[in-house]
Amino acid sequence: MTEAVQESATRRAYRVLERMIVTLELAPASVTTEGALIERIGLGRTPVREAIQRLAWEGLLEVRARAGLAVAPLHASDWVKIIDARRGVEAVLARSAARHATRDTAQRFHDAALSMRKAVISGNVFAFLQADKALDEAMADASDNPYAALAAAPLQTHSRRFWYRYQAESGLAAAADRHMALIKAVLDGDGEAAAAESDRLMALLRSYAEDAAR
Repeated sequence: MTEAVQESATRRAYRVLERMIVTLELAPASVTTEGALIERIGLGRTPVREAIQRLAWEGLLEVRARAGLAVAPLHASDWVKIIDARRGVEAVLARSAARHATRDTAQRFHDAALSMRKAVISGNVFAFLQADKALDEAMADASDNPYAALAAAPLQTHSRRFWYRYQAESGLAAAADRHMALIKAVLDGDGEAAAAESDRLMALLRSYAEDAAR
């Protein structure tokens, strides 16, 4: 298997396992094994093992010697901590994306916005989270700041997992409105407005996290 093919297989394995963790298909605090995951997603041992290593680094899986793999538990109070950790780095990404967005990344922002609107209309939480991830990835690429993007990515995944568990469809419309305002500021090239809209989005998410913690 060539290096490029291996990288693609690893990426696929990571995306499938990440989705299963976010949507609680792999239940919080449950225990599984590398072999079970290989059989379940139908990809080879090496890409699945590499995906597991990445998910362990991100705090979504815990590799236990001779005891399998433990899926991270969900404690409602942790969602607040995650949003607090995201807040600063998201503002950095938004401000930088507004300054460096290209025609290609601008189209990705438009596509994510359209998918998000469709998800709200249909009440499709899974589609909303997919659009949210696409937006996060577009923001990361547009920002031209791989260090901030690397810090933000696992926090974003944890946050989506908490959303799926505690918020679901009840907050889709309000969250979509905040995302649209953020996208507009980025596409307008207004870095300070983009940072401010990012902060408003994080404030909304924190209010949901506080409600879940109560």
